[in-house]
Amino acid sequence: MLASRLAGYGLAVATLCTASFSYADSLPNVTILATGGTIAGTGATSTTTVGYSAAKLGVEKLIEAVPEMKTIANVSGEQVFQIASENMTNDHWLKLAKRVNELLKQSSVDGIVITHGTDTIEETAYFLNLVVKSKKPVVIVGAMRPATAISADGPINLYNAVGIAGSKDAQGRGVLVALNDEIQGAREVTKSNTMLASTFRAPDLGSLGYVVRGKPVFYRATARKHTVDTEFDIGKLDQLPEVDVVYGYANAKRTPIDAFVAGGDVGLVHAGTGNGSLATPVKEALKEARAKGVIVVRSSRTGSGITARNGEANDDELDFVAADNLNAQKARILLMLALTKTRDTKDIQRMFEVY
Repeated sequence: MLASRLAGYGLAVATLCTASFSYADSLPNVTILATGGTIAGTGATSTTTVGYSAAKLGVEKLIEAVPEMKTIANVSGEQVFQIASENMTNDHWLKLAKRVNELLKQSSVDGIVITHGTDTIEETAYFLNLVVKSKKPVVIVGAMRPATAISADGPINLYNAVGIAGSKDAQGRGVLVALNDEIQGAREVTKSNTMLASTFRAPDLGSLGYVVRGKPVFYRATARKHTVDTEFDIGKLDQLPEVDVVYGYANAKRTPIDAFVAGGDVGLVHAGTGNGSLATPVKEALKEARAKGVIVVRSSRTGSGITARNGEANDDELDFVAADNLNAQKARILLMLALTKTRDTKDIQRMFEVY
């Protein structure tokens, strides 16, 4: 009788183990790459939502804080670097992008989530959107409140991001940004508020969809080319061309333009007033910079809308490039990558109209 019961128990355990294995085997495999930011931040008290310390918790702590992720994906983690995102550099981008491409080549990886500080999340997202060479989902996620705060938004954002990264519906949609139950496209999204959890917006075109019960629900797709359809290859790059942004305002001077050119910049983005207007001294400085070989892109500081070619300046005559509806910080990224391919302004203008 005892032997029979033990045999039955053994069979039950074996059946349970087989069922557990089958369940885990059916889940997508999602790798979380951690880079720091507020999502990994800590505050002095549970009500500290301003003045906290970013990038304090490692990736394992982030995973441990959301055990529910294990019900929707097989999750693994890797700490790529641990910084506040205002300290993100071109070198960080190259390292991160190369690691993403390495992982996505593996059949054992179905999608990637990147935890990131919100200050430059839109820039990292757009850079990856142009250089990732896979249709598998890449989702960047952050938080507006540190992990120690009451109602911290990091855990649910991370859970949602893993759900998106593991979904077949997210494949081929470019790099995505997930916060506040919304899915944003990398090209269009921007941080619009200093403090609110609803800070991320796509002012021209709106979000791509929502996350419901950990699953993405899409309503539109990004029309511009991205990921596998771009011409950019960072595989052999160890640095990016020097490009900076000059801000337009009343009483603007040429001083920063001259300084950037003297410092060795090969490209400049001007975030102009209105539709990319150029104050007289700024225009003269940019003309001189172009004569020295510096590529000039006109963008706008307004935050939305198209900077029209030959609108507020005669771009054909000046040999400038118009940024379309990219904001200045994203125009800088596209210009850097464009300069790895060409210095022909007509070809660069084509890129701004395609990507």
